[in-house]
Amino acid sequence: MAAAAAAAHILPPFDIFSQPGEREAENPNDTLQVIWQYHVDEPASAAALLPAEGAVRGTRPLYLVQRDFQQRRSFSGLGRKQEPEPVLHEWELSNAQVRLPNDQDTLLQCRVFSLPKITRKHHVVRYEPVIQPGSLAYLHHMTLYECRGDEAKLNEAKRTNGSSCSSTDWLHAQCNTIAATWNLGSEGFNYPPEAGYALDPYNGPRFYMLETHYSNPQLDNFVTDNSGLKLLYTDKLRTHDAGVLSVGIDPNWRHIIPPGQPEVISEGHCIARCTGDTVPDSGVNVFAVIMHTHQLGKKVRLRQIRDGKEMPPIAADASYDPSYQEYRRLQRPAKVLPGDHLIAECTYSSRTRQTITLGGLTTKEETCLVSALYYPRIDLSLCYSLPALPTVLHSLGIDKLEGPSPLKIMSPPELRGMTLEERLVTYDWQSNFQTFADATRQGTFKPLCSNTKGTILPETSIESHYPRILWPYQDPKVPCTRKPQRNKLSMLLSEDGDIGGAESDESNAVERGQLVRNKVSRSSDASSLAAGSATRCASVALVLALLAAAL
Repeated sequence: MAAAAAAAHILPPFDIFSQPGEREAENPNDTLQVIWQYHVDEPASAAALLPAEGAVRGTRPLYLVQRDFQQRRSFSGLGRKQEPEPVLHEWELSNAQVRLPNDQDTLLQCRVFSLPKITRKHHVVRYEPVIQPGSLAYLHHMTLYECRGDEAKLNEAKRTNGSSCSSTDWLHAQCNTIAATWNLGSEGFNYPPEAGYALDPYNGPRFYMLETHYSNPQLDNFVTDNSGLKLLYTDKLRTHDAGVLSVGIDPNWRHIIPPGQPEVISEGHCIARCTGDTVPDSGVNVFAVIMHTHQLGKKVRLRQIRDGKEMPPIAADASYDPSYQEYRRLQRPAKVLPGDHLIAECTYSSRTRQTITLGGLTTKEETCLVSALYYPRIDLSLCYSLPALPTVLHSLGIDKLEGPSPLKIMSPPELRGMTLEERLVTYDWQSNFQTFADATRQGTFKPLCSNTKGTILPETSIESHYPRILWPYQDPKVPCTRKPQRNKLSMLLSEDGDIGGAESDESNAVERGQLVRNKVSRSSDASSLAAGSATRCASVALVLALLAAAL
């Protein structure tokens, strides 16, 4: 049988600038949709496309220039050898025969675990999902939280197989600092060589809670699951203890997304007072982030304001895909200093929605969250905000409410007697969207900053205004002017008059690939073809098509 032929295309096409050390905004790594196709038969000719009948095709979101953290290497004399990898122990935290209800589309399941039997501090260097075959379609995210509080009660909960989180509200009061998280599309995470998550039997938490978000929109029957997370840890300690800081909007009805809009921007604030009280003078180093929205998310940024100046975003994705929430490893750590104001900014598209979408935990509701992995660890775990109630009422044209339930409008007179729910449902969002957006942006919000014990930091819950930005950040327009180095492959391409001419386009990419394959097969110096070239401007669509066809 002939070797399978393949082709790939990238949407949107972009140019590669992979200079180490450039900030993420200057060298964006947005989510790209890779359109792929393969067939067991070769094309009929060099100019032909892959046969349509019998072809296997699909799409896959990817971070094309994502780099994983590499193992440290040691050098001995002129030779180079890799350090022996430390012995890794596994800690698997799995659900136990969770049965999804067939009368509701969302289930949050909580299960408590105790720390492995270790007698000294260890570092987690990797964690990954353990997904039961057939369960991926029902999993939205899994989050492991540290638990600090009533250990007798936690030990009692550990003896059970878990239950719905809604029936154990007390758990979230004691388990609120993220230790590890998996979201839809992620394959797990490797810590950088200089940091690891600490498992400490003496100075750290002794209990953990696994929260699993199941989604069953079709209300399928007889679905059970045993999925979970696997943590790999070692007693060979790294330089820094790593932590996770959650920045975003508190899941709450005050987070309102009007219907029928191409773009709705929501922002969650980590105010300067929160970082000023917890971040050391030397700062902390953010080395990775994971972004999280539900179905309407289209763009996400983690912004950074310092002394009135907006810095380049710590991370940004202008082509965010809710079905692909993988970790984003920064090319170099971003420094956060005391007094920095962080903003998790989420842009949604609600074109397909006929009614408002509110903030919440189910996938039909929305959320805006960026989890930042950093070192050294500090005593700050959650840095949220939510719009203040007066801001929400003002954005809806309401002056005063009376209650209790149902809340009714007292003024203005033309709305008197209408309930708040009726106002939300009947509001003319199309005509008043900009007024709503301006009122939300210019109004006050309530910060929510808590430490690893779940305690709200003093004087951080006072209603605040949007930070004053004297020097806004402007996205740089980097010209594509660098001249590529010429290796054997680039010379072969430049010598062929049928490749790269002014009349060429994506339609003959397969033909170009066939020509390259023929030339490569005639070359006796295969190693020189694989030699790395310097940073260059190239269409990724063409590069992948050439490489795929040359296989």
